[in-house]
Amino acid sequence: MKTAYTVSLSKVMKDVPLGAIYMPEDPEEILISSPDVNRSGLELNGFLDYFDEKRFQIFGNTEMGLLMSFPTEQREDALDEFFSRRPPAVIIARGIKPLREILFAAERYKVPLLGTEETTSSLLAALVSYMNVELAPRITRHGVLVEVYGEGILIVGDSGVGKSETAIELIKRGHRLIADDAVEIRKVSAKSLVGSAPDNIRHFVELRGIGIVNARRIFGMAAVKMTEKIDMCINLEIWDSTKTYDRMGTGNEYAEILGIKVPVTTIPVKPGRNLAIIIEVAAMNNRQKKMGYDATQELLANLGMDISVIKTPEKRRDLDF
Repeated sequence: MKTAYTVSLSKVMKDVPLGAIYMPEDPEEILISSPDVNRSGLELNGFLDYFDEKRFQIFGNTEMGLLMSFPTEQREDALDEFFSRRPPAVIIARGIKPLREILFAAERYKVPLLGTEETTSSLLAALVSYMNVELAPRITRHGVLVEVYGEGILIVGDSGVGKSETAIELIKRGHRLIADDAVEIRKVSAKSLVGSAPDNIRHFVELRGIGIVNARRIFGMAAVKMTEKIDMCINLEIWDSTKTYDRMGTGNEYAEILGIKVPVTTIPVKPGRNLAIIIEVAAMNNRQKKMGYDATQELLANLGMDISVIKTPEKRRDLDF
């Protein structure tokens, strides 16, 4: 069953930000469950067949101009009908002073009335983007998320394989930690996954033999980041001498997370391998591939070989993380 997420009105007001014109109750107790936002012109004209009472409603110059064009009685009736549907909040953009009838209707039906100096289009874009992140489908998985040369790298593997130690080495080399041990992954669009750390363990790293360390306190603010898009997944596994590992880069594995394909690279771990440097190269190589350059294809072309002969088909990798 799909989980429904909510965000409090107080958090939206703080992060967007929005000011309160009229607030009938504690905004912390008002929960928003829809990522959609609506401009209210059609509804004020009386078309309420598809009115969604879970959406934010926005009044801008157009909506206010429409209301001003109505005779007083029609304006009062339109606002009464509109506010009787009890949307979670009505937002007035551009710093426009609310009409007396709007204030009366909001108070009558206990609907929060908010204001902002932002233009209507800017407000709409910011609010939709914010709500899509806050209410995005999400899962929490065991792993480490780091930013390496601008690429979000999700490091997974069995417990004790060296994920956290590798993350510390990457931090020392100038890269940034997003999450250790537990990564909260959100699907913010049809193509994008964003990872972050749960609030209670953010910036903490567990190192066996040392214990818990705070990466922000030890390495400074430049060593950590709140969120990062997940561009690729690196699977660390203990070296298996009986297994054949990809040496040419012709493998085409992916993991499916929340319905989105994420490229996977498996790196075997054994003494003497510098995992931090290998991950740095993997991050840069992944960026090059996204930009259309593949070193394997160039090498094979130089050798007069056809990559289609040796390239493996796309294969889904079910990672245990």
